[in-house]
Amino acid sequence: MIKKLLLIFLLTYPQFSYSNVEIDFNIWLNKFKIRALKKGISEETINNSLKNAKYLKQVIKYDRYQPEFFEDTKTYINKRATRSRMLRAKALLIKNQKLFDEVEKKFNVEKELLLALWGIETNFGKHVGKMDIISSLATLSFDKRRSEFFSKELIILLKLIDQKLVDADTLYGSWAGAFGNFQFMPSAIENHAVDYDKNGKIQLKQSLHDAVGSAASYINKIGWKYKSLCFHKAELTKPISEKYINISAKKIKNYLTIKSWKKKGIVNIQQINDKYKAALIIPDLAVPDGNMNSPAFLVFENYEKILKWNRSLRFAVTVCTLANMIRNEI
Repeated sequence: MIKKLLLIFLLTYPQFSYSNVEIDFNIWLNKFKIRALKKGISEETINNSLKNAKYLKQVIKYDRYQPEFFEDTKTYINKRATRSRMLRAKALLIKNQKLFDEVEKKFNVEKELLLALWGIETNFGKHVGKMDIISSLATLSFDKRRSEFFSKELIILLKLIDQKLVDADTLYGSWAGAFGNFQFMPSAIENHAVDYDKNGKIQLKQSLHDAVGSAASYINKIGWKYKSLCFHKAELTKPISEKYINISAKKIKNYLTIKSWKKKGIVNIQQINDKYKAALIIPDLAVPDGNMNSPAFLVFENYEKILKWNRSLRFAVTVCTLANMIRNEI
């Protein structure tokens, strides 16, 4: 009864500016604290970490409009895989040559790929994000669209704080709750991050050693094949049946041999072994303005590993494009 009266008071009394959604969020947050407690997280961590959690309207706006799904492929790639970014990667490699060589050897992940991921995710640490990650994850957990996914991520983050592996005071990052130089979600930190500099904490923002080592660990664990093909831009000379074309990043289907793709009219793949298998993607067919003349790519097994990092066809092509640019320069 007291709770109901308090809600009525908050809704009607003019000195308060809380909206209905903010009141609902606070009710949800109290229930979430109970859920976190049941997951074995200490009451102290729950209270300290969530005491300033807020509903962020801007996070919902960002969630509803993501450039991976709205920009055309050419625009998306050209804005991110740039010559200036490639040259910056080269300079950073020279500065940190020992670290990148060591990590490449330890994890069997090419330094060019790590530099490309770092460049595209945060422009080499310049844009790691300024959003309060706890509030972002809480907002997306409260929102019904992907509530369970983000609730699990928030629980994992609280566990990492509870275990003192992550410092709650440093948790500022992307609107979706990703953190550090390579934008790790909490589950990625839990499953793949490493304390590479051996100082007792995982510091993905402050420590380049931890950041690069963790990124390499992640790529290695999801099955990356060292120095294998990622993608090849395809030139189509005749119509190809839609059943062979992938437009979704959820699952890449219809892998055929290079020899088969040659028979179907893809002409610029003479240098690739006929026995290799690849699938065809045309990302723009998933948007209203896309057509069969949009950029097309043959993608290989390694390409799907990048999709495990970020489920976007354009993102994966862009990462591998920049990695190739860096490789050709160094």
